[in-house]
Amino acid sequence: MEGSSLDRITVDPAVCQGQPTIRGMRITVSVVLRMLAGGASVAEVLEAYPELEEKDVRQAMRYAAWTASDERRPANG
Repeated sequence: MEGSSLDRITVDPAVCQGQPTIRGMRITVSVVLRMLAGGASVAEVLEAYPELEEKDVRQAMRYAAWTASDERRPANG
């Protein structure tokens, strides 16, 4: 189950205006994904945010894949 779990991704209206974050810290999933999309390696993300673990970064990528998958459909179609 650990491979498909998203237990490190949290959404709390009181933290970062409800954006998905990593383990409730004020590091948003989108910040991690933008770094990766910009060419940063996982190691570079971890260097920039030492409080993160590799599992956090991998789970952020899995979360992004899940939000883009067929499992989530827009309400209008």
